[in-house]
Amino acid sequence: MIVGLPLPAGLAPVEWRVSDSPVAYEEAVATMEARATAIAAGSAPELVWLLEHPPLYTAGTSAKAADVIEARFPVYETGRGGQLTYHGPGQRVAYVMINLKHRNPDVRRFVVSLEEWIIRTLASFGVVGERRDERIGVWVGRPDKNEGCEDKVAAIGIRVKQWVTMHGMAFNVAPDLAHFSGIVPCGVSEKRYGVTSLRDLGIPASMADVDKVLRREFEKLFGQTVDQTVGNTENISPPGRTARSVSVPSR
Repeated sequence: MIVGLPLPAGLAPVEWRVSDSPVAYEEAVATMEARATAIAAGSAPELVWLLEHPPLYTAGTSAKAADVIEARFPVYETGRGGQLTYHGPGQRVAYVMINLKHRNPDVRRFVVSLEEWIIRTLASFGVVGERRDERIGVWVGRPDKNEGCEDKVAAIGIRVKQWVTMHGMAFNVAPDLAHFSGIVPCGVSEKRYGVTSLRDLGIPASMADVDKVLRREFEKLFGQTVDQTVGNTENISPPGRTARSVSVPSR
């Protein structure tokens, strides 16, 4: 599979935005959907938005209620693919809004490119990340736990509307990994598969350190970026649907 979706000639650089304080999930989704609509209409450039959320769980389109073990935090129903995952402080979430119609209308290539983005970022910190055909996301081997053990270090879940991508990836830098215990992360329940983070792997990287590498490696795969301009901030009236908090019984 070919990785990367280079920026076509004549297309404006991808805007790059970093939020320094946690962003409420409903606000983030409303802003993302409004921006994606503007990108599809040709009235705004593509955007990558790096942020953190307060502790919460999100349920993708394939999520199962039985995979919520204990709803310790709000559970949000969202339009991305995938199952249940956790978001919270210490995790770098990247909402990636690019126009596949202008680049290459190949959703699988986009997902593989997101995985490659994470794998290259991990490599910069001396960590070997790998993709698995049967398990989405990026994984690291954990022979220190037991033979055959692997942990997920980054989750991927996307939605595509009018060929514009939404949602993206969640990269565990230094979150509280105990918070994942309230769910079956991404529906993977086998004991030999768990979750990890850079900190758990013994890498004392700051969020700023990770952000710097993420931007560098993104540009190699997707093209030039520029800091977001003042005129394209979150003050956009959100159209249509937003994330919806749902009550899910514990089991």
